[in-house]
Amino acid sequence: MPDVQPRLLKGFRDYLPEVQLPKERMLSRIVAVFESFGFAPLQTPALEYADILSGKCGEEGDKLLYRFEDHGGRGVALRYDLTVPLARVLGQYGNLDTPFKRYQIGPVWRAEKPARGRFREFVQCDADIAGTKSLLADVEVLQVACRCFERLGIEGFRVRLSNRKVLSGLLVKIGVGEGPAGMGVIRTIDKMDKIDEDGIRKILRDENGLESSAVDDVFAFTGLGGDSAADTLNELDAYFGDIEVGRAGVAELREVTGYFEPAGIASRVSLDLSLARGMDYYTGTIAEGVLTDLPGFGSVLGGGRYDELVGLFRGQSIPAVGISVGVDRLLAGLQELELVDSVSTPTEVYVTLFDGDSIAEAMRLSSELRAEGLRVEMAPEPVKLGKQLRFADRKGIPLVLVAGPDEREQGKVAVKDLRHGSQETVALSGLAAELRRRLDAPVESEAASR
Repeated sequence: MPDVQPRLLKGFRDYLPEVQLPKERMLSRIVAVFESFGFAPLQTPALEYADILSGKCGEEGDKLLYRFEDHGGRGVALRYDLTVPLARVLGQYGNLDTPFKRYQIGPVWRAEKPARGRFREFVQCDADIAGTKSLLADVEVLQVACRCFERLGIEGFRVRLSNRKVLSGLLVKIGVGEGPAGMGVIRTIDKMDKIDEDGIRKILRDENGLESSAVDDVFAFTGLGGDSAADTLNELDAYFGDIEVGRAGVAELREVTGYFEPAGIASRVSLDLSLARGMDYYTGTIAEGVLTDLPGFGSVLGGGRYDELVGLFRGQSIPAVGISVGVDRLLAGLQELELVDSVSTPTEVYVTLFDGDSIAEAMRLSSELRAEGLRVEMAPEPVKLGKQLRFADRKGIPLVLVAGPDEREQGKVAVKDLRHGSQETVALSGLAAELRRRLDAPVESEAASR
């Protein structure tokens, strides 16, 4: 049998323990935020019929779908996001209580060009509210977005806010329809944080077919803004005049921003008229979260209101709004900011083997500590103690237990804290409580007490 060279497809990656452990801990904190707002978990298949997914995320989204024919001759595709599968679920199950609040975590696939923090397979983490047109739902998902950042210990973040109806008003203003031409302009506006003004002007002229005056109007629109959200919205009202769709978007933004103070997010969410979001299905509120300490990194969270998507799968419209956290992208950003602890094991306590006679007692002790809720790893063989200690130190295991003949006879064990090199003999009768105390105590205070 010929040797096979181990290699990865471009845009895909393995997650070794030192990355996967922080990732799972990050997800557990995000889930805690979701559930604190009453969202319940949902899981859907990675593979869907191709017609379920195609045509929902726009022309650009369709190009990025991984689609193929399965062994049964069916046209299938890997999901592009978690929003369209949710819309399919809402259309398929007519007995769901609404508002239906769900969160979902799972991988999605896009055949796009890999870049900094951007992959072809990545995990999304969504929270959505379906079945209500109330803009209080929009405020709630913005709250959830901010709480996720805060729960992860991120101080440098901002949530950008706009509304698709406002962008529709701009299209009316410059004489562009809502079809493919309009979406082309919207997708170009969405690139303003990645491409300089000259580049955007060139795309609007050469690829979107806008006259120079219309291009000027686009930049006049995105340049609107006063000292406060209220001032910006007043300017928008004046800008749109009698363009109803634009004024409707302004009214929605005025209502949403009016709740920021009681929601506790006034300092974290700001209007940004250059925000567009590239998906076709957005109908109202749109939002993106960025890490302000990583300029140019791009958004790590996005979402908005999509009141018409579910209607494609059902005879009636079901309004919905949600956010999606780009887990892998966010993790990559946190790694760049050095906000992720590098650990390669979940183990809290390492039980060494002093000699062959200690195996049975060490096994019994490990089992008892696990029963107390501690994460315990036992050495696989009684090699030299120094080697066992070096292994635990390399893995980042904080506490090591050593029980020689004298300690075993006295019913005690030596507890080594590898974080600051301390050692103390502890009675087996109170060992679990003592280990838990040491694990919960700040390392600095432990070191200072030596």
